[in-house]
Amino acid sequence: MDIHIARMTQKYAVEALCWKYEKPYDFYNNVLTTSAIVELLGGSYYAIVDSSYKLIGFFCTGRSAKIPAGERNAVYIEDCVDLGLGMNPVLTGKGHGDQFLKRILHFIELEYNGKPIRLTVASFNKRAIRLYEKNNFIKEHQFQYKDMEFITMKRNGTII
Repeated sequence: MDIHIARMTQKYAVEALCWKYEKPYDFYNNVLTTSAIVELLGGSYYAIVDSSYKLIGFFCTGRSAKIPAGERNAVYIEDCVDLGLGMNPVLTGKGHGDQFLKRILHFIELEYNGKPIRLTVASFNKRAIRLYEKNNFIKEHQFQYKDMEFITMKRNGTII
């Protein structure tokens, strides 16, 4: 799969917000609202596209990648690049995750000069956790938010 990072557009934002994941991943489903579109177009989101510019995923950095309950539980104190990401549900579980994540990590490591990268994942998402561990992320903190347990994972900044 040939993948590229592109500017988030309104078309990509609407498409991503309409994705529907199957249980138990339906936790990641979004609602298409004007404020959700504005969030995705706010500058911290990027589209991941194939060679035909078809949307295969997205990622964000900074505050948009954090869960508010994590802030209240002081899990984001260390200075890191916070990363949030999502892949088109028709592509998940088919072996594309490693290439997808590596492309994002390469971009972030170049953009942020090797600064440590942190992400937050729901603890039930074993598939994602395995992928992150395979890519040298280490579990750090756990916290609860709306009856859901989350884990922060960190990767020291090393150019891939």
